[in-house]
Amino acid sequence: MVFLFCSVHAFGQVMTPEILWQLGRVSPVGLSDDRSTVLYKVSYPDMENNNFNSENYVYSLASGETTNGDDFSALRRDPTVSNDGKYRLVVRDVKLKSITGVDRYPALGKSDVKIYDALHHRHWDSWEDGSYSHLFIETTDGSAETIDILKDEPYDVPTKPFGGSEDYTWNPDGTEVVYVCKKLFGTDYINSTNTDLYAYDLSTGITKNLTEDNPGYDTHPVFSSTGQLAWLSMARDGYESDKNDIKTIIDGETVNLTKDWDGSVSEFMFGQDGESVYFTAATGGTVQLFVLDIPRKADKSNRPKMITDGQWDISGLVGEVDKKVIVGRMDMNHAKEIFSIDMDSGEMVQLSHVNDEIYANIKMSKVDLRKVTTSDGKTMVTWVIYPPDFDPEKKYPTLLYAQGGPQSALSQFYSFRWNFQVMAAKGYIIVAPNRRGMPGHGVAWNEQISKDWGGLNMQDYLSAIDHVSMERFVDKDRIGCVGASYGGYSVFYLAGIHEG
Repeated sequence: MVFLFCSVHAFGQVMTPEILWQLGRVSPVGLSDDRSTVLYKVSYPDMENNNFNSENYVYSLASGETTNGDDFSALRRDPTVSNDGKYRLVVRDVKLKSITGVDRYPALGKSDVKIYDALHHRHWDSWEDGSYSHLFIETTDGSAETIDILKDEPYDVPTKPFGGSEDYTWNPDGTEVVYVCKKLFGTDYINSTNTDLYAYDLSTGITKNLTEDNPGYDTHPVFSSTGQLAWLSMARDGYESDKNDIKTIIDGETVNLTKDWDGSVSEFMFGQDGESVYFTAATGGTVQLFVLDIPRKADKSNRPKMITDGQWDISGLVGEVDKKVIVGRMDMNHAKEIFSIDMDSGEMVQLSHVNDEIYANIKMSKVDLRKVTTSDGKTMVTWVIYPPDFDPEKKYPTLLYAQGGPQSALSQFYSFRWNFQVMAAKGYIIVAPNRRGMPGHGVAWNEQISKDWGGLNMQDYLSAIDHVSMERFVDKDRIGCVGASYGGYSVFYLAGIHEG
């Protein structure tokens, strides 16, 4: 399960790119149907084949033992199969549009062209070829004809380019399928974020739009154990970084459970009894776990309660078992592992130990949270990551880290691409500010960057690096800046506006 170079076992190593790629990447799958075990995958990169090798593992909540899971099917119901076992959901591509030269001119079999008359010619890194992902319903015993829910419609389920199995689900009694779809085409598809939730009734074949009144994103439909539907929702069309809320239906009315809460939801799940929802959200430079009791009446509301509070990110909600919530957790020194959280005491217990052996032999970086005063007098959270064996009497080159997005959280994430542990191990101090535009500091802070990419947020970067540069251990002749995407834009922008 753990593949190590011999040098890793020598105590006192620092993180290197080679060691980083030996870490197991833990992905929570869920709880077994009887809620006695936690199921998760561990992936390792296979450089020779440009791929990943994955293994399944099962953690027993009763014994604390971990075993190789091989096939999870005996422990967990396939979520594509209805609860009554009669039907299965299958995704298949359906060719509906003539895009290629051969589509339009079959006799020209050697042509290698694509013909577009509008935008929407590519999904991220895949060309639009006239095929659409459709959701099919088939009987598990093959006794009935397969149903194409989107028959002849030029739309995708899952949504492209990033949608997956979270875009569709069965209701508890297997009579209805709820799915996410953006029923727009061409340039309209590109310009809009208006995905909706649709409910397909198996008995009538009728599809109903459940979120027609909302012009922004509606995503991630989930049913509770009692049959209540909830989903994530953004209010404004075309604004992909809008405040993300949890909505549900109470007494036939759509209710925004987090409308009055000054934050944006990352992911959520129902509690075991269906009377509460757990969700994660960026807050103060971290990602924490919250709980919200669902009101019984549509005209009532409840406030979310923050359950965890520490220098980490909660990432990956697995499930609730007997007042314990199973989650993924990471920080800037540790890749994701699985933990349980006791709802009464708040105690966190590590359940998986995939990378313990590697980390036990690596010197860790000190990570400090600093409060920096911005150019307009506000307080900004800034992470400072120090080299292992940091000595304040020495001078160190210092890197200002510019986050991409521009409206993504700079939290206690552990990245295999932009890894602060690797950067610091090379002898750098890393300064990572939660500048304007990032979630976790209120909606107004998150939204300020909209249409102001070169404004206050750029001054925030300069405030952060100026603040840390006052320390005697910063080598002022060796200060750099790194970033990609909007972070790369920021690096070039700062190169032009800084004053020495």
